[in-house]
Amino acid sequence: MKRGLVVEGGGMKCAYSAGILDRFLDDGITFDECIGVSAGAGNTASFVAGQRGRNLRFFVEHPKDPRYMGMRHFITKGSFFNIRYIYGDLSNSTGADPLDYTCMQENSTEFWMTTTDAETGNACYFEKSEMAADDYRFIMAGCAIPALCCPIEINGRMYYDGGVADPIPLQKAFDDGCRKVVVLLENARTFVRQPQEMKPAYHFLLRKYPKMIEMIDNRHLRYRETLKWVYEMEKEGRIFIFAPPENTGVSTSTKDFDLLQKLYDTGIADYDSKREALLSYLED
Repeated sequence: MKRGLVVEGGGMKCAYSAGILDRFLDDGITFDECIGVSAGAGNTASFVAGQRGRNLRFFVEHPKDPRYMGMRHFITKGSFFNIRYIYGDLSNSTGADPLDYTCMQENSTEFWMTTTDAETGNACYFEKSEMAADDYRFIMAGCAIPALCCPIEINGRMYYDGGVADPIPLQKAFDDGCRKVVVLLENARTFVRQPQEMKPAYHFLLRKYPKMIEMIDNRHLRYRETLKWVYEMEKEGRIFIFAPPENTGVSTSTKDFDLLQKLYDTGIADYDSKREALLSYLED
């Protein structure tokens, strides 16, 4: 029976899934297919490569470098998160914290990265086999938050954060034949997405991509419906969910490293508390 893993995005909130993924590695839990969204795709890449602890460094060590993110980089380069530094300079084979590209490719697990086509607003998925060593534009594109980051060009087309078009790609996992799916959420179960703030600003910054503006205008409605369906699938026993508690204090751009370490530790603790239930679900 094909087993799938879906890892939601959320910027620095993904410290939570980093903890759970490390515990998967500790226990040798594997999946036939992994689908990552935004920073969740970055986390999933380290997981598929078998690099325990690497994700944690990207939340509590590397962000201390001013090149990682900030308003200065947004003003000078147009991107709040310096995704070319995070998934390029740091992650390349010559970088300070390289992704083990060989191990990732040799792993039999399928690994899909979710993006949003800037012109059409449609979800596009790229598989690890399409990714060359030291060219991690699929991950960069999937993490390029509209208005806060510049889009990434791949094969002549521009792409943004996959969370806009498909924030929790559970349907893709089902369509691909997964019958057991673990979903790692980055918001508490009580979370209700609100309409995007600063509408005039993102309308101006995204004026070249009217479909993206439309998608973001209605994003909160699509997300609410998606999350409602996801929880219905959980009630039916079709999926297994991990979700962080309320009031973690961590936002998409948090740089409080004590809070981020605590959120990672919460992921570890949540896994440990649900370990037996998870193993039972996967083995049924």
